[in-house]
Amino acid sequence: MRSRRIYRGILLFVFIANILVSLYYIYYSLDKKIPDEIKILVGTQGEFDFKIPMKANIESDDIEVSYVNQKELSVPANQIDINLNHPFTIQSSKTGTFDVNLKLFGFINFKKISLDVIETVELIPCGTPIGIYVETDGILVLGSGKITGEDGLNYEPIHNKLKSGDYILAINDKEVNDKNELIKEIQNCDGKDLKLLVRRNNEKITVKITPVRTASGGYKIGAWIRDDTQGIGTLTFISTNGKFGALGHGITDIDTGLLMEIDKGSIYDAEIMSIIKGKEGEPGELIGMIRQNNKHRLGEITNNTYQGIFGNITRNQNKIPSEPLEIGLKQEVKKGKALVRCTVNDTVDDYEIEILNVDINNTNHSKGIVLRITDERLLDLTGGIVQGMSGSPIIQNNKIIGAVTHVFIQDSTKGYGTFIENMVNNLE
Repeated sequence: MRSRRIYRGILLFVFIANILVSLYYIYYSLDKKIPDEIKILVGTQGEFDFKIPMKANIESDDIEVSYVNQKELSVPANQIDINLNHPFTIQSSKTGTFDVNLKLFGFINFKKISLDVIETVELIPCGTPIGIYVETDGILVLGSGKITGEDGLNYEPIHNKLKSGDYILAINDKEVNDKNELIKEIQNCDGKDLKLLVRRNNEKITVKITPVRTASGGYKIGAWIRDDTQGIGTLTFISTNGKFGALGHGITDIDTGLLMEIDKGSIYDAEIMSIIKGKEGEPGELIGMIRQNNKHRLGEITNNTYQGIFGNITRNQNKIPSEPLEIGLKQEVKKGKALVRCTVNDTVDDYEIEILNVDINNTNHSKGIVLRITDERLLDLTGGIVQGMSGSPIIQNNKIIGAVTHVFIQDSTKGYGTFIENMVNNLE
């Protein structure tokens, strides 16, 4: 009898566990279908079709929602209900932000969406290669290494004191701007303890390091450091007021994989010298030359974000097309044919691609679009997407909708893209 009760208890536990897992899966699936933020253009209908069993209530004190489901409304604020199981459209005659409350089956509070009504944005899609040079905001610590002291023993002075991803700002209360200044201060320490001001996860801390005297008579602390980086990428767009966006993803340190915190940087003219074609398991690469001088300086970098690098254009570039295009928001991006604009054969050109998947709620903003290169011209030249093409603008229905960000390692004809509105957010 006792064993039967235990058996029933186990069955009941498994049954309840299955229900909880199923409920969580349903919650996760529904949540993933709906973005936390939606944008629509003022005076333009935003079309949506989520196909989920929910109702939404729009709250607004200062924005008039003029159309829902193609029907003009004249109801008070906070009384506009939408059935998300059917296609619907929203249009507003005023800019602003308001909330959309979602209710599962019409009565269970589920999620709140921020809906932004913005002015029409026009950008000049570029697709031109650029050289990138940035200096870190502080001296980046990559890792630690062992030092052989003058006594022949091995030491690791920064162990458990400095971490990979730390930024050294000052030494003994003296600001250091580059690694040469840091090395000089260490050499002049005369063996005394060093007080380092460090920024870690946006917090400033002070650590004490005891330098080690080496057999050559110099002093070291055993830290691998970096204060700048450079490379080749693609200019995505220039706004009508002289701002630019590029890459579609942030500049990360090659050793730590962390987004680099930059102090300043510049973009320059670059010339593609050769192409290493991509193949299965080996991404290709654009090999270029950076014209790193004032004459060929295009602009200053002010922000390095997960959605790309941004800044101000300081001079005109003759190769940039003169005609701006409207942006296409997430909900406008459709599976099917599109174009990618890039420079792989001395001139800027548009190449045919196919958009395979659109995920408007992907938490990784640089991977909301899955695309495949279909243009034989580009496939013959590069084998698909190669390093250096990051930032190439994606155009669909004569709107700029995104930018290429990553290549599939096992299939260079496929890759990811970010939505252009993710990049535009960094211009606001």
